[in-house]
Amino acid sequence: MVSKETVMEQLKEIIDPEVGVNIVDMGLIYEVKIEEENVDVEMTLTSPSCPAGPQLVNGSQAVVQQLDGVESVNVHVVWEPRWTPELMSEDAKDELGIF
Repeated sequence: MVSKETVMEQLKEIIDPEVGVNIVDMGLIYEVKIEEENVDVEMTLTSPSCPAGPQLVNGSQAVVQQLDGVESVNVHVVWEPRWTPELMSEDAKDELGIF
């Protein structure tokens, strides 16, 4: 069975094209639930009008689907809690010059 850590590492392959940082370090991934061979990813976007939204969601589903032991992937976009820069990893903040 696939682990949450493996899914999170795989999701780091998805880069937000507007800022050049992966979606995990951006703080866009809120939760990963695994039930047998089914993976549910709960994520958000930096804003409801994010032009890269469909690309990020579709990319997330595609990279997780590639993992051994994954039968299905459901990516749910949520708006609560609202994304803020405080959700970013320290590495991402450093990379973008956010203090």
